[in-house]
Amino acid sequence: MKMHMIIRRFAGIFILLSLVLAHYHSPNWLWFTAFVGFNLLQSSFTNFCPLELILKQCGVGGSCCEPEKADRSCCTK
Repeated sequence: MKMHMIIRRFAGIFILLSLVLAHYHSPNWLWFTAFVGFNLLQSSFTNFCPLELILKQCGVGGSCCEPEKADRSCCTK
């Protein structure tokens, strides 16, 4: 799955979860919604996303045959 799709899904889940928590628990959870929205906005200008760095470190969201990962065993022929 493409990295941008994973990030969009995470953002959607976080926003919906924080809205549910704000409704049933505390309105302060709306600050988390604002944080996610601000992060999406700033990443559209700077092309920097902390979640992308975290996912890359976990090895999620890419093919093992990308140039920076060419030393993995699945790419050897």
